[in-house]
Amino acid sequence: MTAESREQKTRKPPTKVQKAVRITAITAGGLVGLFILTVVIYLLYVICDYHRLDDNLTLEINNNVEEIISVGGEHTVITYNVGFGAYSPEYTFFMDTGTMKDGTPTQGKYGTAISKADVEKNIKGSSGVIKTHNPDFAIIQEVDYDSTRSYKVDQRVAFASLDGYASTLAINYHSSYLFYPFNDPHGKNNAGIMTLSKYKIADSTRYAFPIADDFSKFTDLDRCFAITRVPTDNGKVLSVISLHMSAYDEGGVIRKQQAELLKNVLASEYQKGYYVIAGGDFNQDLIGNLSKFPSNQQVPGWVSTYDQKDIPEHFSIVADNNSTVGSCRGADVVWERDKNYTCVIDGFIVSDNLDVVSVQIIDTDFAYSDHNPVKLTFKFK
Repeated sequence: MTAESREQKTRKPPTKVQKAVRITAITAGGLVGLFILTVVIYLLYVICDYHRLDDNLTLEINNNVEEIISVGGEHTVITYNVGFGAYSPEYTFFMDTGTMKDGTPTQGKYGTAISKADVEKNIKGSSGVIKTHNPDFAIIQEVDYDSTRSYKVDQRVAFASLDGYASTLAINYHSSYLFYPFNDPHGKNNAGIMTLSKYKIADSTRYAFPIADDFSKFTDLDRCFAITRVPTDNGKVLSVISLHMSAYDEGGVIRKQQAELLKNVLASEYQKGYYVIAGGDFNQDLIGNLSKFPSNQQVPGWVSTYDQKDIPEHFSIVADNNSTVGSCRGADVVWERDKNYTCVIDGFIVSDNLDVVSVQIIDTDFAYSDHNPVKLTFKFK
């Protein structure tokens, strides 16, 4: 008998414990392998599904009207980021972080709205604010449709159905299904910037902003701006530019690129002899004071001041420096007046062939969004 045969004869069969350990190890290895495979497939899905919309896209004009805007009298425009209908005062957003003045870090909780009923309530409230103030133009950011985060409520309907307005929509968010946060996934979403006009729209075009080219591009918005041209009764044109610039841009590199592009666009529109108003959520401080309002929080890292060098000749920033509350609140903690960080990042850039009569943050106490609307009253020169 060979040594090998003797060893096989004397080897004891595995015990039940050893068999259980072996089965557990195989099962665990299989589960780890399955998890890794799932992650790889998901990442491939996100990468393959990713695309940016083309630049220079003609936008559809819905319910266009025939009335031509008069260069006499006063006119108004409101900008309002409605926060996809999610931001009730008690809502906090998972991507928002901050620091209390005592050094305690804070972070938002939710990836989706609290409930479908909450979305419907907030959109009804925000569209009601616009209806009450009855502006000639409205620029509305974060209008969702067919989106997981807002329970697939088609928010376009509430704004497009406001009486007497033509409307356009520039899509700036079309994400793959985002599984994060794991306990409340942000999901697959679609959203855009709506422009409402009580006067005849000649044309409306969507243009792409620069965005980050690292992995964050898969979760960020497809940033853009829209130029909507409105003929005036003196044969000229009012160019209304609606925009939503990048947030969560560490170092402000992308926002700087976006501001430089906007500067060139503003100058080009002015050189054509147009009246020009650019409005929206700039995601940058517009009044030159990051700590204007009472707060228990430190200035967050995401906010910076809009560089005056990025304002072309013949233009100026128009924002409310007299309000007792900002146009945007930090959404890392539940809203409480004089405790949350607030700042003025919503407003306008206006050409000097228009007279600014007033600009006002409409204080809604952040009842329907993490933004307050801002109303500009102007005259044609």
